[in-house]
Amino acid sequence: MEEDLTTDIIILESHLDAMMDRAQQNSISLKRFQDFEMILLKLNSLAEMAEHILNEGKSFFDLDVISFCLVDDKGDIAQYLEEDGYQIHEHPDLVLLPDKRLIEQVFGVAGRPFLGRYKEEAFADFFPLSKKPASVAIIPLMRRGQYLGALNFGSYENSRFIVNMATDFVEHMVSVVSICLENNLNFEIMRRTSLVDTLTGINNRRFLEQRIGEELDRSQRNDQPLSCLFLDIDYFKKVNDTYGHQAGDQVLMEVAGAIKQQLRSNDVLARYGGEEFVALLTGINDLMAYDIAERIRKTVKHIQIEFEEQSLQVTISIGCSTFMPCKGRQYSTDANARLLIQTADTALYQAKNKGRDCVEQGGIVDQSGMGRNKIA
Repeated sequence: MEEDLTTDIIILESHLDAMMDRAQQNSISLKRFQDFEMILLKLNSLAEMAEHILNEGKSFFDLDVISFCLVDDKGDIAQYLEEDGYQIHEHPDLVLLPDKRLIEQVFGVAGRPFLGRYKEEAFADFFPLSKKPASVAIIPLMRRGQYLGALNFGSYENSRFIVNMATDFVEHMVSVVSICLENNLNFEIMRRTSLVDTLTGINNRRFLEQRIGEELDRSQRNDQPLSCLFLDIDYFKKVNDTYGHQAGDQVLMEVAGAIKQQLRSNDVLARYGGEEFVALLTGINDLMAYDIAERIRKTVKHIQIEFEEQSLQVTISIGCSTFMPCKGRQYSTDANARLLIQTADTALYQAKNKGRDCVEQGGIVDQSGMGRNKIA
């Protein structure tokens, strides 16, 4: 009798130990998710959201595979990400879907998460990676009855995600991610329908694209040159990786202010995307543009950027190009707008290849795309 009682006590203690272990693991998982969620709610852009989910999601949730699908039927999301410097081609785990048909085929109208064994014929497009998972949790993201995308977890273990597994935790996370995604998409739309970059306070790319045609027409009418500077902060990703995105934002604001101080009130300065800026200089020829670019480069190099009791310094690389009209000749405004920016961008690329923190002159451009009078 005593032996049976002792055995029962041992078994009970074993069960209690297992329950305590599970409770502790659940507590750790909950804290981990709360940390992940709090960071997600503080992010300010779609690019930051994608980066956080894909870069941090694996470690937060102890996953082997993670992917993030977004419905991008108009191509707007790709443009938003590229303008913020997010290199889509470097992230095969970010999937931009041309429409919502793939998600509708898997989830129908209900939109319930799928947990279970990986099926190549059904789920290959959700996991465009070389090594496929054994079990998956594919979680549709939906707001106001519309599919926005899917968040997809994968494990190389068959039993990690199984059918009929409790999904309360997953569904809560779906709600948070869906709300953050909708908010960021709405913010991106608002940001680009205005003409001012909300972070730096200067004009945005949309404004530049509207204005460059006007400046080229004015240049031709008045027979005056129009120069373009394409400016890029050197090693900006390293600033974000080392000091965080808030430090990167501080750098962007101060560099934009430093560039603006070196320009006239009638010059156009716009944030082109990410850490890139473009300036249009009315009545400025190629030699003058080079001098102005050098002045900007030296100014940026010597500014001290204070962030959380740390002093940061950055440099900038600049490419130049100039449109010089010929009297009596008819020009294509759209063609020359593209050439002016493209030539300055190419010159910037050359400056980067020469070691950064320098200015490269692309020369004078016209409809033929030929450069001349290039400064060494």
